[in-house]
Amino acid sequence: MKNILLWVSAVIITLSAAVYQRMTGPTYPKRIEVELSEKQHNLKLIRSHGGTSNAPVELAIEDDNVQAVVHYRKFPTADVWKKLAFKRNEGKLIANLPNQPPAGKLEYFIEFTKGDQSTWIAKEDPIVIRFKGDVPSWVLLPHILFMFVAMLLSNLSGLMVIFKYEKFKLYATFTLFALLFGGMILGPIVQKYAFGEFWTGVPFGWDLTDNKTLIAFIFWILAVSINYKKEKPIYVLIASIVLFLIYIIPHSMFGSELDHNSGEIKQGLILFTHLF
Repeated sequence: MKNILLWVSAVIITLSAAVYQRMTGPTYPKRIEVELSEKQHNLKLIRSHGGTSNAPVELAIEDDNVQAVVHYRKFPTADVWKKLAFKRNEGKLIANLPNQPPAGKLEYFIEFTKGDQSTWIAKEDPIVIRFKGDVPSWVLLPHILFMFVAMLLSNLSGLMVIFKYEKFKLYATFTLFALLFGGMILGPIVQKYAFGEFWTGVPFGWDLTDNKTLIAFIFWILAVSINYKKEKPIYVLIASIVLFLIYIIPHSMFGSELDHNSGEIKQGLILFTHLF
């Protein structure tokens, strides 16, 4: 019974952290409410797009009398705003933002019109969308799976230490290998497909995703190594707390960013103003 309770608690903690990260991450769709003709519409505006196709901005607005235009430009630049009209298709308004090179970004806002009325969303704080290369599912799905498993096993190991469960060393070892495979092996391959570089963390750059994975991996190496000959559970607990705190940091902060002038990919800061 105790074993089941530990697993259930670990699953709940892991899922809660995953939901929080998804809600706060700067590359996940931004949810915005807009009122048109006294009716509220809940919209999702994309902030990430992979592959070589244009990025579809889709608005679930069924009113045929509502028209929309998206204003966009390269980010971060002071270029003149360009306009692109939305087209209606199956109850949605759809506009395709032009594809950019990997790590290239656009910022955009939307203008709605109905009759002689106009409404703007995100005009003062435009949405930033980052483009990336196409990451094949054979590497992306195992990467996501093993990172989730590593987080789950890490939480389980920490709970085992707190409740003095004798198998914490075994699950700590499982955590280390899941983190090794998912974060340190598959992670760089995903990065290569998405942005053209295997590693953009220390000592080559300040990509926060790479660096936080490295920090967690180091803590888990130390925790497992210290407990190899003699049990010192406090180090496993510390490593589990570190991985939890790292896991809930918004994904892609200090992520790769294309310099439109030089053509170089740098590790730029995705501002907190674009998180919510």
